[in-house]
Amino acid sequence: MNKELLEALEILEREKNISKTVMLEAIENSLLTACKNHFGKADNIKVNINSETCDFAVLSEKEVVEQVEDPLIQISLAEAKMIAPRYELGDIVQIPIESKSFGRIATQNAKNVILQKIREEERKSLYEDWYAKEKDIVPGVVQRYLKRNVSINLGKADAILNESEQVKGEVFQPTERIKVYVLEVKDTPKGPRISVSRTHPDLVKRLFELEVAEVRDGTVEIKSIAREAGSRTKIAVKSNDPNVDPVGACVGLNGARVNSVVNELRGEKIDIINWDDTPAYLIENALSPAKVILVMADEEAKEARVIVPDNQLSLAIGKEGQNARLAAKLTGFKIDIKSESQAREQGLFEELGIDYQAEASDFETYEDNLNYQGGYKETYQDSYENPLKENQTEIYGGDYQGSSDYKDGYPSKTQDSYTNDYQNESQNGYEDDYQDNNQNNYQKDYQDNYQDGIIPES
Repeated sequence: MNKELLEALEILEREKNISKTVMLEAIENSLLTACKNHFGKADNIKVNINSETCDFAVLSEKEVVEQVEDPLIQISLAEAKMIAPRYELGDIVQIPIESKSFGRIATQNAKNVILQKIREEERKSLYEDWYAKEKDIVPGVVQRYLKRNVSINLGKADAILNESEQVKGEVFQPTERIKVYVLEVKDTPKGPRISVSRTHPDLVKRLFELEVAEVRDGTVEIKSIAREAGSRTKIAVKSNDPNVDPVGACVGLNGARVNSVVNELRGEKIDIINWDDTPAYLIENALSPAKVILVMADEEAKEARVIVPDNQLSLAIGKEGQNARLAAKLTGFKIDIKSESQAREQGLFEELGIDYQAEASDFETYEDNLNYQGGYKETYQDSYENPLKENQTEIYGGDYQGSSDYKDGYPSKTQDSYTNDYQNESQNGYEDDYQDNNQNNYQKDYQDNYQDGIIPES
C-alpha cells in the first residue's frame, strides 16, 4: 500500500509538477479531517508520515486520569497500565487509530481534501509556468471562434486571442498552427487566463530571435521597432561585433531568414535598417527607400526637418503617409518632410548656408532600378486633418527613445539598408506596390498638387 502511494506521488511530481512534500502535507490534512468527522474533534490527533517510505501512523494522545470524563482525550490509569506498566497519572498515552475504522463520510471527505489540494497545486504550477512565459512567443493550435475572439490551445492551457489583438483581415481555420505573443497571464480559480496577441511589435522581435542566431545571442541588437500590423514593419538593428553586418544577418542568405518571418506574418512587409546613434542619420535610414538630401534634427525638441528631391517626396511620405509615419515611430522624432523645390522657395538652403546643386544623375535611374508592381494610388485624408497650405508638409510624430547631441544640417549619406539592396530582387515584395506605367505621371501630378495645397483624391 505504501509502495503504491509512493509511486503515485512520484507520478504526480513528474507529470503535474506537484511536489511530493506538498502532497504528503495534503494527506496529513486529509487524515486529520477524517478523524474530526469520525470523532467530532481532532485536537489531540497526531499524524506521523515518513517522507522516504510513505509509512504513516495516526495517533490519539490521551491523558492518564483516575476518573475519565471525556474518553476522546482521557484514559483511565488501569487502561494505561494495560498498554504499558510505566504509565502514571498525568502521563500522555499515544493510542494508534486504524483508518479502516473511519466511516464512509469521513473517508469521502478525506478524499476530497486530497483531490482539492491536487487541483490547487496543479493550477498554481500551471500559472507559474505560463507567468514565466509572459512577454514571450509561443506556438499554438487554433480551436474555434468565440464570437469575434479566437480560442487557441497552447498545450496544457488555452489562450484567448481578442479581436483587438488580431491583424485586420487575418482569418484562421480550426487546427491551424500559429505563433502568438503572450501579453498577460492572470491567476483565476479556473486556472490561468492567458491573453495573446498577433499585433504586438515584440512579436516581430521574438520571431527574429527564433530565426536569427545573432539576435538570439546578442551579437545583433534590435534597437527599435515600428509596426502597423498586417501591412508593414520597420526595425532598426545594431551590431555589437564590428565583423557582423546586422542587416545582412537578419536578411540571411537569399533572404531566407527574413522570408521565414514574413511567411509567419502572412506577407507583412518588413524594412530592416541600420541603427545610428546620430539622430539625423537614423532618420535618413528610417525614411528608406526614399533618398534624402538633408536632415536637420533637434534632439531637445525631438523634431526634424527633412529635405528630399522632388521626385522622392511621394516615396518618402509613402502610401497614405505610412513610410513617414513609421519612420517617426521608429526614431521618436516628429518629422517634417519638404521637397527640394519647397526648400528653395522657403530659402532653407540659404538659411543654413548651404549651396546645394542637385545632380540629376543621382536620382534619375531610381525608378528604373526597382521592380514595382501594382498600383500606387494614395489617399492622404487619414494622415492630413486639414488641407495643406502652400509650401507646407505634414509633420509625423512619435515618442523619442534615443539619445545624442543636437545635430543640424547633416547631408545625406549612402544608404546601406535592407530596403534598398534586397528589394531590387523581383521576388521579395517587401515595398509598396507601384505601376511602372503611371509612376512618373503620378509623381508629377502629386508634386504640383502638393505644392498648391491640394490633397489628392483616392
